[in-house]
Amino acid sequence: MKNENQKGINHKVIEIRRVCKVGKGGKTLSFRALIVVGNQKGIVGLGIGKASQVLNAIKKGQSRAIQNRIQIAMTRTKTIPHKSEASFGAAQVMLRPAAPGSGVIAGGAIRTVLETAGIKNILAKQLRSKNKINNARATLVALSNLRFITVTAKNRGLSLEKLTGRKSYEEVKEIKTQSKSTNEIKSSRKPKDGEGRINKNKGQ
Repeated sequence: MKNENQKGINHKVIEIRRVCKVGKGGKTLSFRALIVVGNQKGIVGLGIGKASQVLNAIKKGQSRAIQNRIQIAMTRTKTIPHKSEASFGAAQVMLRPAAPGSGVIAGGAIRTVLETAGIKNILAKQLRSKNKINNARATLVALSNLRFITVTAKNRGLSLEKLTGRKSYEEVKEIKTQSKSTNEIKSSRKPKDGEGRINKNKGQ
C-alpha cells in the first residue's frame, strides 16, 4: 500500500499482523502495522501502530514514523558514501555503495526502507535474524551512521587533504605547471655541435 499526503511524504506498509493479547476477560485481537515513510530525497522514518482495525493501525504507524524521521547522507548517484553495518536485537544488516545502474539489491524490509529513502543503487545483505521489525530498525541505524568525508574532516578539525592523504588541487596544479615548463625547456634547447653525430654513432 502506498499513499502520498500533502507534505509530499510517501508511506509504505512493510507488514500487517494480527496479534492476540490474553487477559482476565479472555483474548483481545488487534492488528499491528509496520510503516515506513520517506520523501525519496534522503528523509526516512519508521513507526509501529496497533489498533483493533487495520486502517487505524496504519494511521497510527504513519504518524509515529513521521515523528521519528531522520536525514541520511546520500551521494549524487543516489547511493551511500561508504560501507555501513548495524545490528538491532538479533538482526544484523550490511550496506555497501554500488555503481550507477546497479539498482537496489536487497530484499524484505531492507528494500522497502531503502526505496522509501530514495536510494537507487546499493548492495544490502540481511544477516542472522529474519524479523522484519528488527531488520528495518537495523537498516535505519546503519543509514544514520553514514557520514560524508567533508563532515568527518570538519568534526576532527583536519583538512580534507590531510585526512585522505591526497594532495590539494593547488599542489597538483603547481606540479603540472612545473612539468610543463621543464618539457618546454627540453624541447626548445638546441643540440650542440657534434652532439647529434655522437648520438648517431652510438645508434650504429
